[in-house]
Amino acid sequence: MDAQGRGRADDIDPADQWVLNPNTGEYELRLGASSAQSQVPGPRRATSHGTGSGPPPGGRRADAPERPSSRQQSRETAAPGGAVPGQRRRRNAPPEAPPPGRRGRRPEKKKSKTKKILAWTGGVLALVLVGAGTAGYLVLQHLEGNVTTTDVGSAAKNGFSKDEAFNILIIGTDKRTGKGNEGYGDKGSVGHADTNILLHVSKDRTNATALSIPRDLIVNVPDCPTKQPDGTTKVIPGTPDTRFNTSLGQDGRDPGCTMRTVKEVTGVAPDHFMMADFNAVKTLSTAVGGVEVCLKHAVHDKESHLSLPAGSSKIEGEQALAFVRTRHSFGNHGDLDRIKVQQQFLSSLMRKMSSGDTLTDPAKLYDLADAATKALTVDQGISKVSTLKDMALELKKVPTKNITFLTTPVLDNPEDGVVHKTVIVNPSAAPQVFDAIRGDVSFTAVKKKQQAQKDAEAARLKGPQSAASDVRVRILNGGAPAGSAQETLSWMQNTEGVTKSENAGNAPRTLDKTTLEYAPDQADQARKLAALMGLPGAALKPGQSVSNSQGLPAMTLTLGADFKGAGVSVTAPAKAPDVVKSTADKVQCAG
Repeated sequence: MDAQGRGRADDIDPADQWVLNPNTGEYELRLGASSAQSQVPGPRRATSHGTGSGPPPGGRRADAPERPSSRQQSRETAAPGGAVPGQRRRRNAPPEAPPPGRRGRRPEKKKSKTKKILAWTGGVLALVLVGAGTAGYLVLQHLEGNVTTTDVGSAAKNGFSKDEAFNILIIGTDKRTGKGNEGYGDKGSVGHADTNILLHVSKDRTNATALSIPRDLIVNVPDCPTKQPDGTTKVIPGTPDTRFNTSLGQDGRDPGCTMRTVKEVTGVAPDHFMMADFNAVKTLSTAVGGVEVCLKHAVHDKESHLSLPAGSSKIEGEQALAFVRTRHSFGNHGDLDRIKVQQQFLSSLMRKMSSGDTLTDPAKLYDLADAATKALTVDQGISKVSTLKDMALELKKVPTKNITFLTTPVLDNPEDGVVHKTVIVNPSAAPQVFDAIRGDVSFTAVKKKQQAQKDAEAARLKGPQSAASDVRVRILNGGAPAGSAQETLSWMQNTEGVTKSENAGNAPRTLDKTTLEYAPDQADQARKLAALMGLPGAALKPGQSVSNSQGLPAMTLTLGADFKGAGVSVTAPAKAPDVVKSTADKVQCAG
């Protein structure tokens, strides 16, 4: 019998079988005395160091997810001797006599920091996939056994860093998976990238940008290595001038192909991906008790079956899915206006989840996590519950007023003729947006948490500079296009007079941003090279020198993914461009 069934059999609320161990600060599965006679089956079974079912001495069960019990915060920290508290009885069950020496009164309820974190982790950062024939808001915590993992090779990072900015590609497919979804999407679809949001979270966690990428955007899908069931790698040839949505599913392409296409289009490399089916938006909107939306005019859409009056309405389940799928009742009846509606829905859901009355019930949170994670597919780098929790807690730091939603600037595709079915990247406006995201520049006014650090970085650029001929540097390629190190070497020697430079090949690891490491006595050289290359102060990393091929001390220049070409400045823009956008804290009406 599993924990859920065991709890019900003993008239105990399954949600209350997770209790806080005051010795470790971690939640543990507590099955009680009778569990010593039986084992808990299944891959997520909690185990102890011995044969019993109690917690390991002084620590948290390594394989138990972090699941809290309901309304027990004050008593959790009051257990005598540091013991793990016992279970709460099931709701409506007959009361038990209080233990000897203890008063039987109910402990005072207290909304603790732990409960607030749980609400955010399972709620506000229930990452969103809204969409076109598809969509869903995905809870990122708990039950990694539910989560499907796809190996996308080098397209994704191996892990998650709490100290860096990060980019998550959120994908919604039009594949008819999930109970009750047979009538949605395209029958027999292989699962295209129907809804796509590139979420960038700033390094200082003051802001985040959610960039929607239209499914009908004409792009060049690059060659894509994909892992096959037998462990081999098959390279799927790229396709020029095709819709973005074909970067997934078509010809066997996996989410890694979509990630590579995003980098090809924007220059921003996604670190990880998350993908879901139709059920996510239905489950999550129902779990929070409905999502408030606003319409400028009444909608009665025959295609999506959405019927709502003008003004505010609360929607959930099938109606919520119909809302995010509707296109024929808004704007020009196309994908771009539907994207705006989806962004409005996402903002409203995030506001609901960040409110004080949402997702503070651990039982509800568990049910939500269980259903939502079954619809979730991620890359191997974030497949562990602990990693998803860390990511959620980092995103939780971003105020909703500084979460910006915008759409890739596009133009109608002139190749379509009279009827515009597809779009192309706007060559005048889009590069500025991409540069701002790549440079970690906020689209909202934020306080600089790390102003002292930024001032220190700027100070590195101030001071005397060496002559170009005195600069000694080794050049490594750490994520720039192939041949960039040699291209930079030729530019330095033939154009700028940096003759004491050399190509050192590939870096041991890839970097998002170009860096220049130097020893204290090489600061003058570093400032000179930074001026020549247009490097920001943040790129200069005080450290150690290395020996060049002549055995002389040299600096190390590592070209990152932000490298744009020899002689082209990689300094981030001082401010984001003025574009049409919205923020998660604002209520807007669709129309």
